[in-house]
Amino acid sequence: MRTPAWERDGCVALAMLLFIGLVGHAKPQAPASKDDQEPQPFKIAVNVNLVVLSPTVRDRKGSFVSDLHEQDFEVYEDGVRQSIRLFKHEDMPVTVGLVVDHSGSMSHKIPDVIAAARTFARTSNQEDQMFVVNFNEKVTLGLPDAMTFTDSPEELERAISRIPATGQTALYDALAVALDRLQTGSRDKKVLIVISDGGDNASTHSLAEVLKMAGQSSALVYTIGIFEAQDPDQNPGVLRHLAQATGGEAYFPEQLDEVVPACERIARDLRHQYTIGYASSSAARPGVYRAIRVVANGTAGKLFVRARSGYIAGGEQLPAKHEIAK
Repeated sequence: MRTPAWERDGCVALAMLLFIGLVGHAKPQAPASKDDQEPQPFKIAVNVNLVVLSPTVRDRKGSFVSDLHEQDFEVYEDGVRQSIRLFKHEDMPVTVGLVVDHSGSMSHKIPDVIAAARTFARTSNQEDQMFVVNFNEKVTLGLPDAMTFTDSPEELERAISRIPATGQTALYDALAVALDRLQTGSRDKKVLIVISDGGDNASTHSLAEVLKMAGQSSALVYTIGIFEAQDPDQNPGVLRHLAQATGGEAYFPEQLDEVVPACERIARDLRHQYTIGYASSSAARPGVYRAIRVVANGTAGKLFVRARSGYIAGGEQLPAKHEIAK
């Protein structure tokens, strides 16, 4: 029997998860004159190359653990403990892309998606930069051409409502466009929230290519899977892969009215994350995969850490050239 295309992509994706990760390259910031100085978002500005992680810590009950200090964390690379060079725990502004499925199967779900986006915007940091990528068989940017980012819930609502839900699904192409746009944001922390059924029947990109792009960027990818019971194209495994590969999380609401709470949870998750950076003690040559393990110790018993699991030493960002429909 012939193996379905999505299953072949999924197998490739599992292999790619062994080889993708993140190196945060920090560059000193040029000093501004006193006249030009304005409050700026947090910047990683040190004179070494850092591996930067954004771990989330929860206790046995699933509650956020927000009172930990640098000495409470241990970071291991290929089994060797690393010295932490950067530690932050504050509500950092982020660049956020909402990637919204507008294929035919989503037609009656869009109002709930809009409500979820509005809720996310209203519970986010006021300095967040947000944008929308809509997709069916074509990929379009939701905001007006003159507006790269917004912090307005109303603008996000209009951006999602701009096109009808019809046609096929080019999820992988939409992710490629969203990852490109994400890198133009000025916030150090970058996030994608993908709302889809995980299926793809119209992309020119493959799942493996998109996973590699995500792993070579600093993006955290959160996914929300909304499925029809009899939809043959649904693929929750793809959404789970995307989240696990980048240190994000996958949500699968059973009812449409659970989409808004899922977005609220993502917003809270981003607000409670730690930022940890270390300079690798390994002299491994570029292109070698390095596994990462983060351990948190506290007084509340066993703690559970979710973070990116590795990176490729000296990895370079892929060229950013992807088609956007006009």
